[in-house]
Parts: sequence; C-alpha cells; structure tokens
Amino acid sequence: MKHLRRAASPAAASALVSMVGLGVLFTGVATALSVRIADVARKVVTPAPRVADVEIVGIDRAAQTITLSHTPDTVLPGRYGVFTNGAGYVKLGAVLALDDRGVTRKLLSHIAAGTKVGPYASFSGWYFDAPEQLHLPYTEEWVDTPVGHAPAWLFSAGRGDVWAVIVHGRGTTRAEGLRAVPVLHAAGISSLVVSYRNDGEAPPSRTGKYGLGAREWRDVDAAIGWAREHGARRIVLMGWSMGGAIALQTSVNSAHRDVLEGLILESPVVDWRLVLRYHARELGVPPFAASAAIGTLSTPLTARVVRAGRGIPFDELDMVARAGELDVPILLMHSDDDGYVPSDASHALAAARPDLVTMETFEVARHTKLWNYDERRWTTAIRDWLAARGLGTTR
Repeated sequence: MKHLRRAASPAAASALVSMVGLGVLFTGVATALSVRIADVARKVVTPAPRVADVEIVGIDRAAQTITLSHTPDTVLPGRYGVFTNGAGYVKLGAVLALDDRGVTRKLLSHIAAGTKVGPYASFSGWYFDAPEQLHLPYTEEWVDTPVGHAPAWLFSAGRGDVWAVIVHGRGTTRAEGLRAVPVLHAAGISSLVVSYRNDGEAPPSRTGKYGLGAREWRDVDAAIGWAREHGARRIVLMGWSMGGAIALQTSVNSAHRDVLEGLILESPVVDWRLVLRYHARELGVPPFAASAAIGTLSTPLTARVVRAGRGIPFDELDMVARAGELDVPILLMHSDDDGYVPSDASHALAAARPDLVTMETFEVARHTKLWNYDERRWTTAIRDWLAARGLGTTR
C-alpha cells in the first residue's frame, strides 16, 4: 500500500511560494547587478568615441554667435570649442548672454552659409585642434614603441637641450596637449607631443583596452628614448588627466630616469580607485558594487571577462601610497570642482611630498580646462616653476 503524503496547509504553501519568489527575485537582482558591475568595469578600460554632451540651440552667422544648452561647462568663461556634426570642430569665445534659451557665446570659427549643423555637439577644452594653429614650426615624427610606430609632433625650440614630452588623457588625442606648447616654446623648451596605444592614433595593444597608465607608460618611455636620440638631455613630462597617471608611472618605472627633471600634471589621476568610486556614486552604483567592479578589473581571471588583459594593478597606480618613490619636482594643477577626477588625491600627494610638489589649486575651471579658464595664471605657474628650476629661459 502506498503511503499518502499529507497535503500542505494553505499557509505553508503560501510561505513556500513566497520563498521561491524571493529566490527568483534575488537571483534576478544578483544577475542584473553582476551585469552592471561587469558593464562598469568594461567601460573604464574600453576606448570609446566622443559623446555628445551639449545641444546646439541656434547659430547666428550674421552676429557670429552660437547658443548652447546650459551645462556646467558651457557657462565657463574663457576660450573653448565644440565638435559638431556638419561644421567639424568650432572654436568658441566669451559668454555673451545667459537666458532661458541657453548660453550664447562668441563664435570664433567661420561656419559657411548653407552648412547644416546637427543639433548635438561635444564640448571641448582643446581650443587648438591642429598643430599648425599654433603658428610655430613643427614636424611629424614617429616613435618606435612596444606596440609599433606611434605618431608625434615635434615643436623644436632649437635653443637648448631641455625637452618636454606631452601626454594626453583618456578618450582624447595629441591635440589636447597643444595648449602647453607656446609657454614651453617661449622658455626655450622643445615639445614632443606624443600618442600611445589604443588612443586612435598610435597602434592598438593586443587587448585594445586601456591599462589606465600601467601599460601606456612604456610608450611614453619609448618617446623619452627617442627624444634623447635627437638631442634631449633633460626631460620634463607633462600629463593631462589619465596622461598624468601615465607620467607618474613613467617617472617611477622609466629606463631614462636619469634625464627626468620634473613633472607637470594637469587635472591628473593620482589614484584610480578614488576616481572610479566617485563615478560610481555619480551613476548611483552602490559602494560595494563599485568595489566589486574594481576587483573585477584587478583580478586576472575576472579581468579577462571584460577583456582587460592581465588586470589593472590599482596598488601600483596609487601614487599617494607610492609617494616615497617619487624623486623629481612636480607642478600639480587641479581644480577643486573638477567634476571628473576629484582633486582629493592631488591634495593628498602634495601633503605627502611637500618637498617635491608645488600645488596650484583652481576653482570653477573644472576638468582639464584650467588653461581655458585662466590662461594667464596657468601660463605664469608653468613659466615660474620652470625658471625656478633652471629649466627654461624666458624671452
């Protein structure tokens, strides 16, 4: 005779259904969160096209003005530019009006009649987007890096053996560093404006992903070697944003440390973990998920899942913790309202090495737009820092 199983009570059945439902819900949430963590990690190391971040409200060709939507960047005083669909890169001058329509600025580039300009654009602090706009002699050069031949612009000052190697930031190209060339040239310093792996100009690496400075420094080190072969005897490294992280890594790992005389860092990444946690907060990602994304990137096995190669060595990239290894003077310029790379780690580095770091703190200027916001102060800071160390002669 078969044993009959007693039917579950309605309450027990309801509890069972609830437990199953919670299990399914938990699994779904965990799966969604895992996908989000992987997505965050992947975006950090993946080169991406320029993103439209402003709307073009209108263009008045007769008055030579352009009206953009309100953003923290479009209201900044100074000279800037926007990448447009239709008119290419367009230079912007002073803010002329702020109203309900948007921000009206002086248009410094000619937009021909009949040119159709798309409604969305990308705001930029470059201002100069091509080397000939500096009206200084330059040559196109090629640096033999570990990933292949990488293009560089050489602006020869022709008056000394001090050179600057200029390193752009994440998601940009060499043009970002053109703003620094005039002040360096005036000080008799030749500038080598370089590219590096995965920036869209230099060859890609095997993974095609950013190393956040942990691998790119090798390309910059190759550029220093190239400069030495062509007459440089003393080198100043200048890095913008992630280029600052690359410059810092170069300074502690380079085979050419004997010729490094100093670093100029503009809105630099000094500690990537701080930057990633900041962006996670901005995106509404829980702190533990941000830490998980960092863990994903730093662990070789999980790093392969997001195609980050052998993983990102965040401990090595924390230059506050490694401040004791630095041995050259540093001019560090950062805006406390950066909005992309928090200035906390820059202040911490300045506090850790007051014997080496000269800190110039800005406000309002935001990320990598210090030159644009206050060109005189920015230029004076560099000129005086160079002169104090015998690295330049002012005309």
